[in-house]
This record gives sequence, structure tokens and C-alpha cells, in this order.
Amino acid sequence: MRAAGLAVTGALTTAAGGACRPIGQSPASSSPLAMSHTPKAADWSALGRSLAGRLIRPDDTDYTRARKNFNPRFDMIRPAGIAYCESPHDVAECLNFVRRYGLSVTPRCGGHSYTGASLGAGLVIDVSPMSSIRVDSPSGTATIGAGSRLVDVYDRLTSAGVSIPAGSCPTVGISGLTLGGGLGVVSRAHGVLSDNLRAIELVTADGRKLSCDARNNSDLFWACRGGGGATFGVATSFTFATHPASRIVVFFLNWPWSTARSVIDAWQHWAPFAPDALWSNLHILDGQAQAAPTLQIGGTYLGAQEDAVRLIEGLKARIGAEPSSQVIETTAYEHAMMIEAGCTTRSTAQCHLPGGLPGRTPVGQESREPEYAASHIFTRPMTGAAIDTILAAVRRRGGLAGGGQGGIAFDALGGAVNRVAPDATAFVHRDGLFNGQFTTTWTTAAPADAIRAQQSWLRSFHTAMKPYASGQAYQNYIDAGLSNWKQAYFGANYPKLLKVKNRYDPDRVFHSPQTVGVSG
Repeated sequence: MRAAGLAVTGALTTAAGGACRPIGQSPASSSPLAMSHTPKAADWSALGRSLAGRLIRPDDTDYTRARKNFNPRFDMIRPAGIAYCESPHDVAECLNFVRRYGLSVTPRCGGHSYTGASLGAGLVIDVSPMSSIRVDSPSGTATIGAGSRLVDVYDRLTSAGVSIPAGSCPTVGISGLTLGGGLGVVSRAHGVLSDNLRAIELVTADGRKLSCDARNNSDLFWACRGGGGATFGVATSFTFATHPASRIVVFFLNWPWSTARSVIDAWQHWAPFAPDALWSNLHILDGQAQAAPTLQIGGTYLGAQEDAVRLIEGLKARIGAEPSSQVIETTAYEHAMMIEAGCTTRSTAQCHLPGGLPGRTPVGQESREPEYAASHIFTRPMTGAAIDTILAAVRRRGGLAGGGQGGIAFDALGGAVNRVAPDATAFVHRDGLFNGQFTTTWTTAAPADAIRAQQSWLRSFHTAMKPYASGQAYQNYIDAGLSNWKQAYFGANYPKLLKVKNRYDPDRVFHSPQTVGVSG
């Protein structure tokens, strides 16, 4: 969760379309391929010479920075090599190398995996250099390199007057966001991001470079629309249908904690059933420094501000109380996305993590933060008992040591998301009213016992809400604590996904916890 740029309201917005705060446990990624022999220094050097991009090894000056993902929780993972790939050819060379030596391989784009699965002990294939963004106005599409960050995608597309229905976290990579489905801040109008995918290029485990769309390699194309990242190949580019990036309404309304029960109940009967043009979230977070918990409704509206106001007035009537503060404004689409990203006081370049690619001048000002999280998708309104469970859990979080903040963020579903058949793409979640993301964060100086207490609190909260949820979970909020992850993430689509896995990666070269084809 991140603080948004409307400082006058202290507005908070959720990373609706991707993991802006990754979580989970260190992956035990490994390949089942038999190791022929351990690669020697000369073998690694030969790999580096075969690449147009750069190979970084543990003795290199840039290694410490290169191996860090978004979440400091996984800083202990030390890959044997990190290859910054400039082209599909580079990716193929890397895959040939790991097959030759039986190494584990980990594709990486933004490094936001909730379980740290963007790192591994073997070779990391980092696609960040493949970040070109091209708009084709006649076809209404945009082709986006697999290493692109979301803030750059919005910047480049909106300069051409178009956009795609993506999320809010500025540093999340387009690859993981798309491959896991991609909930976003206008999803109710245009569907999840993968619904808008028209073609994908990727390199499969055997080094083949494939183009996939509805007619070519259609089974693989189907699987890449929600089947999860690092599963069927390494994506190198995506082609999306675009939508006009006209002016858009953004709103943030804060209510006092005393109204929490009525606010939650009113929101859940309002946001999922509103016109498609409206998307909304609801944040319920514990207070810091002994303050009362915070309660905020935010959102976007693709239309006239007076229509948005009319809908919001209907929400207020349901609640029976006025907010303690509110902002409703119409703004340029790009500025709205920077508000959602919490970047209104920064440039696009500054809305990156410091350093960017190794060797480049550090200009980014985004910060890293330890976090742990989980999710539930809700397909029916919550009962009064469920709401009481939320309020009690958030109050308990306020008494924990370690700093940070925790609670739950709901993102409205329905609309265009739910008008797609569950088996039309690999993204099966087509009956949800809203997604709930459970999070807790702490400071980097927090003691181990405080971190354990926070994580225990989150697991207890998540378990307590299970009777009121659907059993589904959002695969981009991957949760190492889920035992029934195959059903939770993929439902009835899992057997078909397994067939695609067996066809394109029978040797399980792409192998990490909670990916298709992994036992357990």
C-alpha cells in the first residue's frame, strides 16, 4: 500500500494491479534437470561474451545492487549470476546455459514477487533492458517490452493519447502484472490487463522464440493470460489493445473510525454494482503512533465529474454520514495515474527505485519496504460478523511493535471483469465482488520477534476471514501460506494449464513454489 499524492487529504491508494509491496518466503527454486557439471568461471565468461546485454557475477561491483528485489525481506538470496538481457537471443542463450549445466533459472522484470520468486540461487534472467514502448495508432495497439515499468508505460502511452487498464504501483513490471491477470484502476471499465493482451512474444525453455496470439500457439497465448509468471517461458514483449486516455475523475473520501461498520457495509453494496466507469477501493488500516485506525474510500471515474459526484452522494446516503474530508477532481489521465502511484511530487524518472539498471546514474526516489501479505476474493457481501472481524483485527494490529502499518485493502471487481467467461483465459476469477489484500509492514530495524508477531497477526486475520470469502485468491498476490493454491489461483482452469506446461516445459526448467506443474 502506498501514500497517494493528494497531500491535502493524506489519501492512500492500493497497488490495485500488482504487487507494489511484495511478500512471502524465500523460494527454494530448483530445476529437476540432471547436472552435467558445475559451470566454471570460464563457462560463465563464455556466457557473458555471448550476450548483447551484461552478465553480473558475485565478484562484480554492481552485484549487491543487482541482486536486490523490491522487498528487503529477500536480500539474503545470492544468485550465481544475473543476466541483463537485451534481446530474445540473449534470453535463449541463458536458457541454453541453464539446461546445459542443470542450473535453476529465475526470470525477473520488476522484482515484485510476493514470495521472492524473482530471485534464485542459479541464473536470474532480468528482462529490464527490453523496455521499448511503441504505439500503433491505426491498429489501436501498443507493443511494450517485457522489462518496462508501469510508470514508464503510463508516461509513454498517455503522451500518445492512449492507455491500458493496469495498476498503480509505479515500479511494478509489466510482465508479472500481465501474466498473473492484472487487476487495475479502470478494470471495471476495460477488464483486467490480460483481457487486453492481443499478442505475446516469449522464449520457451528449449530456447525457441515464439509469437503467440489467438491464432498462433493459441494454447500458450491462453495460458499467458492469467497463468502466472515464470511458468511457460520468458516473455520478451506484449501487444495490448489500447483505450483513449481522456481526462478522468479521481476521488478520496475519509471517514472517522466511529463510522467504520456502516462505511464498509455501504461500500461493499455500492462499488461492485456501480456503472462500469467507476472503480473504487476501500482501505482499512491500523493507526500509527496511537492514532485511531484510518478509513478511506478512493477511486476513479471515466466520465463527467457531476456523474461521479452523483454516484458518491448515493454512497454517502447509504452510509448516513458525511466524510471528515474529501477530494473529488477531474485531471489528465497521466496525472491521475501519478496520483494513484503516490508520485505527484516526482517526475517519471524519480518514480523508480534508485539506480535503475547497473551502471546507470541513480535518479529514482522510490523506497523499498519489508512487507508480508495475502488475499481473499469475495463473491458475496460480507456479513456483520465478517465486518466485526475486520474491525477487531485492525485494532489489534495497532498494538504490535515493529512499526509500519497493516490492515486490509479492498478493490472493487464486477463490470467488464466479470463479463468474460471463466475459461476464456487462464484468469478464472470472473464472479468476484471485490478482492481483499491483507498486508503488514515493518521498519528495517524491527526486531525478529516483532516481525514474527506481525506475520502471525496477518495469518490469523486471513484465516479468520476465510469463512466469509470464496476460496479464491489473486495469483499476483502469491501467498506462500496457501495449501490449496492450485484451486485458489486457477480453479477449474488448472488441468488445462498443466497440459500447456507439459507441452512447452516438460522438464520443468521453470520451477518455483506455487507455479503450474509444481507438486504440492
